[in-house]
Amino acid sequence: MCALPKVNIKKVHSYTGHQDAVYTLESGSSPQYFFSAGGDGQVILWDLENFENGRLIAKVSSSIYSLCYIPEIDVLIVGQNYEGLHLIKIEEKSAAGSLQLGKLAIFDIKVHQGLVLVACASGEFFIIDLKTLNILKRSVISDQNLRRIEILRDNTCVIAASDGQLIRVDLKSFNIVDQTMAHDNSVFGLAYHSDQEVLLTGSRDARLKYWDVKDGEELIESINAHMYAINDIDFHPSEKYFATASMDKTVKVWEYEERRLIKVIDKARHQGHLTSVNRLIWTEHHDYLISCSDDRSISVWDIDIVK
Repeated sequence: MCALPKVNIKKVHSYTGHQDAVYTLESGSSPQYFFSAGGDGQVILWDLENFENGRLIAKVSSSIYSLCYIPEIDVLIVGQNYEGLHLIKIEEKSAAGSLQLGKLAIFDIKVHQGLVLVACASGEFFIIDLKTLNILKRSVISDQNLRRIEILRDNTCVIAASDGQLIRVDLKSFNIVDQTMAHDNSVFGLAYHSDQEVLLTGSRDARLKYWDVKDGEELIESINAHMYAINDIDFHPSEKYFATASMDKTVKVWEYEERRLIKVIDKARHQGHLTSVNRLIWTEHHDYLISCSDDRSISVWDIDIVK
Protein backbone atom coordinates (compact mmCIF):
# COMPACT_ATOMS: atom_id res chain seq x y z
CA MET A 1 0.00 0.00 0.00
CA CYS A 2 1.30 3.46 -0.95
CA ALA A 3 1.85 6.20 1.63
CA LEU A 4 -1.12 8.45 2.29
CA PRO A 5 -1.13 11.59 0.12
CA LYS A 6 -0.90 14.98 1.79
CA VAL A 7 -4.26 16.73 1.76
CA ASN A 8 -4.63 20.46 2.42
CA ILE A 9 -8.17 21.71 3.08
CA LYS A 10 -9.23 25.35 2.77
CA LYS A 11 -12.77 26.63 3.17
CA VAL A 12 -13.14 29.10 0.30
CA HIS A 13 -16.63 30.40 1.03
CA SER A 14 -19.93 29.70 2.76
CA TYR A 15 -23.21 30.65 1.09
CA THR A 16 -26.07 31.41 3.48
CA GLY A 17 -28.94 32.46 1.23
CA HIS A 18 -31.38 29.68 2.14
CA GLN A 19 -33.91 30.01 4.96
CA ASP A 20 -34.20 26.27 5.66
CA ALA A 21 -32.21 23.06 5.22
CA VAL A 22 -30.42 22.73 1.85
CA TYR A 23 -31.20 19.29 0.46
CA THR A 24 -29.78 19.22 -3.04
CA LEU A 25 -27.14 20.63 -5.39
CA GLU A 26 -26.90 20.43 -9.18
CA SER A 27 -24.22 21.43 -11.68
CA GLY A 28 -24.96 24.35 -14.02
CA SER A 29 -24.15 25.34 -17.60
CA SER A 30 -20.40 25.48 -16.88
CA PRO A 31 -18.25 24.30 -13.95
CA GLN A 32 -18.39 27.71 -12.25
CA TYR A 33 -22.18 27.58 -11.84
CA PHE A 34 -24.36 25.39 -9.65
CA PHE A 35 -27.92 25.30 -8.35
CA SER A 36 -29.22 24.61 -4.85
CA ALA A 37 -32.64 23.96 -3.34
CA GLY A 38 -34.15 22.82 -0.06
CA GLY A 39 -36.80 23.15 2.57
CA ASP A 40 -37.60 26.80 1.81
CA GLY A 41 -38.73 26.03 -1.74
CA GLN A 42 -36.13 28.36 -3.26
CA VAL A 43 -34.02 27.38 -6.28
CA ILE A 44 -30.85 29.49 -6.41
CA LEU A 45 -28.12 29.72 -9.06
CA TRP A 46 -24.63 30.41 -7.66
CA ASP A 47 -21.42 31.56 -9.35
CA LEU A 48 -18.07 30.27 -8.04
CA GLU A 49 -16.35 33.29 -9.60
CA ASN A 50 -18.56 35.70 -7.72
CA PHE A 51 -19.33 34.95 -4.08
CA GLU A 52 -21.99 37.64 -3.80
CA ASN A 53 -25.71 36.90 -3.67
CA GLY A 54 -27.00 34.12 -5.87
CA ARG A 55 -29.73 34.46 -8.47
CA LEU A 56 -33.20 33.25 -7.44
CA ILE A 57 -34.48 31.00 -10.23
CA ALA A 58 -37.77 29.87 -8.68
CA LYS A 59 -39.72 29.90 -5.43
CA VAL A 60 -42.28 27.16 -4.80
CA SER A 61 -44.62 26.44 -1.93
CA SER A 62 -43.11 23.17 -0.70
CA SER A 63 -39.70 21.58 -0.18
CA ILE A 64 -37.38 20.40 -2.97
CA TYR A 65 -35.19 17.30 -2.73
CA SER A 66 -34.15 17.01 -6.38
CA LEU A 67 -32.97 19.08 -9.34
CA CYS A 68 -31.76 18.02 -12.78
CA TYR A 69 -30.13 20.44 -15.24
CA ILE A 70 -30.10 19.64 -18.98
CA PRO A 71 -27.26 21.68 -20.53
CA GLU A 72 -28.18 20.89 -24.16
CA ILE A 73 -31.43 22.86 -23.84
CA ASP A 74 -30.57 25.04 -20.81
CA VAL A 75 -33.52 23.68 -18.84
CA LEU A 76 -33.67 22.89 -15.13
CA ILE A 77 -36.13 20.25 -13.90
CA VAL A 78 -37.34 21.00 -10.37
CA GLY A 79 -38.87 18.16 -8.36
CA GLN A 80 -41.36 19.95 -6.11
CA ASN A 81 -42.50 17.57 -3.39
CA TYR A 82 -46.22 16.70 -3.74
CA GLU A 83 -46.62 19.02 -6.77
CA GLY A 84 -44.65 17.22 -9.50
CA LEU A 85 -42.04 18.36 -12.02
CA HIS A 86 -41.49 21.93 -13.19
CA LEU A 87 -39.24 22.73 -16.16
CA ILE A 88 -37.56 26.15 -16.25
CA LYS A 89 -35.64 27.77 -19.12
CA ILE A 90 -32.78 29.41 -17.24
CA GLU A 91 -31.67 32.27 -19.51
CA GLU A 92 -35.18 33.09 -20.62
CA LYS A 93 -36.45 32.93 -17.03
CA SER A 94 -39.60 31.21 -18.24
CA ALA A 95 -41.57 28.02 -17.63
CA ALA A 96 -40.96 25.19 -20.10
CA GLY A 97 -43.61 22.78 -18.85
CA SER A 98 -44.86 20.90 -15.81
CA LEU A 99 -46.16 17.46 -14.91
CA GLN A 100 -48.14 16.35 -11.87
CA LEU A 101 -47.01 12.96 -10.53
CA GLY A 102 -49.44 12.62 -7.67
CA LYS A 103 -48.92 13.69 -4.07
CA LEU A 104 -45.44 12.18 -3.83
CA ALA A 105 -42.07 13.31 -2.51
CA ILE A 106 -39.56 13.34 -5.39
CA PHE A 107 -36.12 12.14 -4.28
CA ASP A 108 -34.10 12.05 -7.53
CA ILE A 109 -34.32 12.96 -11.22
CA LYS A 110 -32.03 11.93 -14.07
CA VAL A 111 -32.21 12.55 -17.83
CA HIS A 112 -30.87 10.00 -20.32
CA GLN A 113 -31.32 9.87 -24.10
CA GLY A 114 -34.57 11.82 -24.09
CA LEU A 115 -35.98 10.06 -21.03
CA VAL A 116 -36.67 11.64 -17.64
CA LEU A 117 -36.26 9.12 -14.82
CA VAL A 118 -37.90 10.00 -11.50
CA ALA A 119 -37.52 8.24 -8.14
CA CYS A 120 -40.34 8.95 -5.72
CA ALA A 121 -41.82 8.04 -2.36
CA SER A 122 -43.78 4.79 -1.89
CA GLY A 123 -41.56 2.96 -4.39
CA GLU A 124 -42.95 4.78 -7.45
CA PHE A 125 -40.66 5.04 -10.49
CA PHE A 126 -41.52 7.13 -13.55
CA ILE A 127 -40.08 7.05 -17.07
CA ILE A 128 -41.16 10.17 -18.98
CA ASP A 129 -40.61 11.42 -22.52
CA LEU A 130 -38.66 14.67 -22.16
CA LYS A 131 -40.01 16.27 -25.33
CA THR A 132 -43.71 15.61 -24.76
CA LEU A 133 -43.74 15.08 -20.96
CA ASN A 134 -45.86 11.98 -21.53
CA ILE A 135 -45.47 9.26 -18.91
CA LEU A 136 -44.12 6.19 -20.72
CA LYS A 137 -44.13 3.95 -17.65
CA ARG A 138 -45.22 4.32 -14.06
CA SER A 139 -44.46 1.42 -11.77
CA VAL A 140 -44.14 0.56 -8.09
CA ILE A 141 -40.80 -1.24 -7.81
CA SER A 142 -40.40 -1.23 -4.01
CA ASP A 143 -42.65 -1.05 -0.97
CA GLN A 144 -40.48 1.80 0.37
CA ASN A 145 -39.13 5.13 -0.93
CA LEU A 146 -36.84 5.26 -3.95
CA ARG A 147 -33.87 7.46 -3.08
CA ARG A 148 -31.32 7.74 -5.90
CA ILE A 149 -30.77 6.88 -9.56
CA GLU A 150 -27.48 6.17 -11.34
CA ILE A 151 -27.28 5.53 -15.09
CA LEU A 152 -24.81 2.81 -16.13
CA ARG A 153 -22.80 2.34 -19.30
CA ASP A 154 -24.93 -0.55 -20.62
CA ASN A 155 -28.12 1.55 -20.94
CA THR A 156 -29.52 0.39 -17.63
CA CYS A 157 -30.04 2.39 -14.48
CA VAL A 158 -29.74 1.43 -10.82
CA ILE A 159 -32.32 2.76 -8.38
CA ALA A 160 -31.50 2.78 -4.67
CA ALA A 161 -34.38 2.11 -2.27
CA SER A 162 -35.14 2.58 1.42
CA ASP A 163 -35.50 -1.18 1.87
CA GLY A 164 -31.76 -1.53 1.13
CA GLN A 165 -32.20 -2.77 -2.42
CA LEU A 166 -30.50 -1.83 -5.66
CA ILE A 167 -33.02 -2.25 -8.47
CA ARG A 168 -31.68 -2.38 -12.02
CA VAL A 169 -33.96 -1.32 -14.89
CA ASP A 170 -33.32 -1.72 -18.63
CA LEU A 171 -33.88 1.64 -20.33
CA LYS A 172 -34.99 0.08 -23.62
CA SER A 173 -37.58 -2.42 -22.37
CA PHE A 174 -38.25 -0.50 -19.10
CA ASN A 175 -38.25 -3.85 -17.28
CA ILE A 176 -36.46 -4.76 -14.04
CA VAL A 177 -33.45 -6.93 -14.91
CA ASP A 178 -31.85 -7.37 -11.48
CA GLN A 179 -32.50 -6.76 -7.77
CA THR A 180 -29.82 -6.90 -5.06
CA MET A 181 -30.19 -6.52 -1.31
CA ALA A 182 -27.21 -4.20 -0.84
CA HIS A 183 -27.55 -2.75 2.67
CA ASP A 184 -29.44 -3.35 5.91
CA ASN A 185 -31.60 -0.26 5.31
CA SER A 186 -31.96 2.88 3.16
CA VAL A 187 -29.43 3.46 0.38
CA PHE A 188 -29.02 7.22 0.03
CA GLY A 189 -25.75 7.58 -1.90
CA LEU A 190 -24.76 6.28 -5.35
CA ALA A 191 -21.72 7.10 -7.51
CA TYR A 192 -20.57 5.33 -10.67
CA HIS A 193 -16.98 4.89 -11.87
CA SER A 194 -17.80 4.42 -15.56
CA ASP A 195 -14.33 3.34 -16.73
CA GLN A 196 -14.14 0.46 -14.26
CA GLU A 197 -17.91 -0.13 -14.10
CA VAL A 198 -17.89 0.03 -10.32
CA LEU A 199 -20.79 1.43 -8.32
CA LEU A 200 -20.29 2.97 -4.88
CA THR A 201 -23.20 2.86 -2.43
CA GLY A 202 -23.72 4.57 0.92
CA SER A 203 -26.48 3.82 3.38
CA ARG A 204 -28.26 4.67 6.59
CA ASP A 205 -26.20 1.78 8.04
CA ALA A 206 -23.11 4.07 7.65
CA ARG A 207 -21.38 1.58 5.38
CA LEU A 208 -19.68 2.37 2.08
CA LYS A 209 -19.68 -0.45 -0.48
CA TYR A 210 -17.97 -1.08 -3.81
CA TRP A 211 -19.92 -3.12 -6.39
CA ASP A 212 -18.77 -4.60 -9.70
CA VAL A 213 -21.76 -3.91 -11.97
CA LYS A 214 -20.48 -5.28 -15.28
CA ASP A 215 -22.85 -8.24 -14.99
CA GLY A 216 -25.29 -7.83 -12.15
CA GLU A 217 -24.04 -6.54 -8.79
CA GLU A 218 -21.07 -8.27 -7.17
CA LEU A 219 -19.79 -6.95 -3.84
CA ILE A 220 -16.09 -6.01 -3.90
CA GLU A 221 -15.61 -4.19 -0.59
CA SER A 222 -17.61 -3.08 2.45
CA ILE A 223 -16.23 -0.30 4.67
CA ASN A 224 -17.50 1.05 7.97
CA ALA A 225 -17.18 4.64 6.75
CA HIS A 226 -19.12 7.01 9.05
CA MET A 227 -20.73 7.22 12.46
CA TYR A 228 -24.22 7.78 10.99
CA ALA A 229 -26.00 7.60 7.64
CA ILE A 230 -24.11 8.32 4.41
CA ASN A 231 -26.27 10.79 2.48
CA ASP A 232 -24.24 11.25 -0.70
CA ILE A 233 -21.13 10.22 -2.66
CA ASP A 234 -19.42 12.16 -5.44
CA PHE A 235 -16.26 11.59 -7.47
CA HIS A 236 -13.40 14.02 -8.05
CA PRO A 237 -13.30 14.92 -11.79
CA SER A 238 -10.29 12.59 -12.21
CA GLU A 239 -12.21 9.72 -10.53
CA LYS A 240 -9.06 9.01 -8.47
CA TYR A 241 -10.77 10.32 -5.34
CA PHE A 242 -14.30 10.65 -4.04
CA ALA A 243 -16.08 12.26 -1.11
CA THR A 244 -18.87 11.09 1.17
CA ALA A 245 -21.36 13.27 3.05
CA SER A 246 -22.94 12.10 6.28
CA MET A 247 -25.56 12.72 8.90
CA ASP A 248 -22.61 12.71 11.36
CA LYS A 249 -21.86 16.32 10.14
CA THR A 250 -18.66 15.36 8.30
CA VAL A 251 -17.42 15.16 4.74
CA LYS A 252 -14.78 12.48 4.15
CA VAL A 253 -12.31 12.28 1.27
CA TRP A 254 -11.22 8.85 -0.01
CA GLU A 255 -8.76 7.33 -2.44
CA TYR A 256 -10.72 5.26 -4.93
CA GLU A 257 -8.13 2.61 -5.91
CA GLU A 258 -6.73 2.11 -2.40
CA ARG A 259 -10.24 2.25 -0.86
CA ARG A 260 -8.99 4.26 2.09
CA LEU A 261 -9.85 7.44 3.94
CA ILE A 262 -7.41 10.31 3.45
CA LYS A 263 -9.15 13.32 5.07
CA VAL A 264 -12.06 14.25 7.33
CA ILE A 265 -13.66 17.69 7.02
CA ASP A 266 -15.43 18.65 10.23
CA LYS A 267 -16.45 21.63 12.36
CA ALA A 268 -13.56 21.50 14.82
CA ARG A 269 -10.72 21.47 12.30
CA HIS A 270 -12.14 23.09 9.18
CA GLN A 271 -15.22 25.14 10.16
CA GLY A 272 -17.37 22.42 8.67
CA HIS A 273 -21.12 21.98 8.92
CA LEU A 274 -23.10 22.11 12.15
CA THR A 275 -25.62 19.42 11.22
CA SER A 276 -26.24 16.69 8.62
CA VAL A 277 -24.40 17.09 5.30
CA ASN A 278 -26.89 16.25 2.57
CA ARG A 279 -25.33 16.55 -0.88
CA LEU A 280 -22.01 17.08 -2.67
CA ILE A 281 -20.69 18.27 -6.03
CA TRP A 282 -16.98 17.92 -6.86
CA THR A 283 -16.61 20.49 -9.64
CA GLU A 284 -14.03 21.01 -12.38
CA HIS A 285 -13.81 24.69 -11.35
CA HIS A 286 -10.52 24.73 -9.42
CA ASP A 287 -11.52 21.21 -8.29
CA TYR A 288 -13.76 22.82 -5.66
CA LEU A 289 -15.88 20.45 -3.58
CA ILE A 290 -19.30 21.87 -2.65
CA SER A 291 -21.38 20.59 0.26
CA CYS A 292 -24.80 21.53 1.62
CA SER A 293 -26.41 20.88 4.96
CA ASP A 294 -29.42 20.98 7.25
CA ASP A 295 -27.63 23.98 8.84
CA ARG A 296 -28.90 26.05 5.84
CA SER A 297 -25.40 26.67 4.50
CA ILE A 298 -23.46 25.69 1.38
CA SER A 299 -19.68 25.36 1.78
CA VAL A 300 -17.04 25.57 -0.94
CA TRP A 301 -13.85 23.59 -0.25
CA ASP A 302 -10.45 23.86 -1.91
CA ILE A 303 -8.94 20.37 -1.53
CA ASP A 304 -5.31 20.12 -2.55
CA ILE A 305 -4.15 16.50 -2.78
CA VAL A 306 -0.39 16.00 -3.12
CA LYS A 307 0.82 12.46 -3.85
